[in-house]
Amino acid sequence: MDLRVKGKLGPHEVRCVHRNVLLQALEEELPAGTIRYSSRIVSIDHDELHDGSAKILHLADGTTLRAKVLIGCDGINSVVAKWLGLAKPSDSGRLATRGLAHYPDGGHGFEPKILQLVGEGFRAGVVPTSDTDVYWFFTWSPSPDGAKDGAVDRTPAAMKQFVLATMRGAQVSAQVLEAVERSEMSDVLAAPLRFRSPLSLLFASISKGNVCVAGDALHPTTPDLAQGACTALEDAVVLARCLGDALVAGGGAGAEEERIEAALRSYAGIRRWRSAQVIAASYVVGFFQESDHPVVSFVRDKLLSGVLARTLLMMPDHDCGKL
Repeated sequence: MDLRVKGKLGPHEVRCVHRNVLLQALEEELPAGTIRYSSRIVSIDHDELHDGSAKILHLADGTTLRAKVLIGCDGINSVVAKWLGLAKPSDSGRLATRGLAHYPDGGHGFEPKILQLVGEGFRAGVVPTSDTDVYWFFTWSPSPDGAKDGAVDRTPAAMKQFVLATMRGAQVSAQVLEAVERSEMSDVLAAPLRFRSPLSLLFASISKGNVCVAGDALHPTTPDLAQGACTALEDAVVLARCLGDALVAGGGAGAEEERIEAALRSYAGIRRWRSAQVIAASYVVGFFQESDHPVVSFVRDKLLSGVLARTLLMMPDHDCGKL
């Protein structure tokens, strides 16, 4: 599939970006010292010494922080999401491994397109990120006895050999196999795929008072639409807009506190349906594309192949508004 697409909001282009490059670009826009690293939250308390609206955060290193507003972006195992009472993420029953192939002299030969490989019990894809780097992923459902998934050894070296053996068995092209073989061992990781039930999100407390969640803490999803970080950026735009409007308005401290709580409720209402949509669509696409069940395979290959493939490019065709 070509990475350029004509959507309902006009033409747009899908790009594969290194996560660390994205994070560095975002960090550089912030004043020095804004980000405090190695500060995992372990528990949350009310500030009983004052009016109780502020939150006291206890960090893993023993320090505490007092928060006027708490936005939990602490990932799939979010302490803030647990405090809000959100449903625990569920295991999809699938695993994923991924890697990055380096071609120092260029010439990897891949066009600026997404190559997807589906069926026979696995789902894989290859997409160039630059003239010298190619990203690939591979998902599969482990068998109960572990014979199918290399469960005995999940080291990077074993995972690479498992992926190569499976792809060779499916007669995948030599170009794709070379990309996997070229991957640095530290780049090849394996992890279970988890998601939060989209139905539970429709009725969950995404915000409570001056506390809310965003990113994977809100909508952990399987990676089948490659929308995890993208959806988190949408969260940031909506949240910044809602909070910005609340903070620039006039009024005393009590009025500001009420406006902040109202802004977080507005954010939760806007992001609730979008989050559930991305989780549900990603799960369905992954289920159909990976399955080797005869009936599912027939429906996928004969009726839904194009629809499932296009979903990857059309899901980002969403307007979350301006800052």
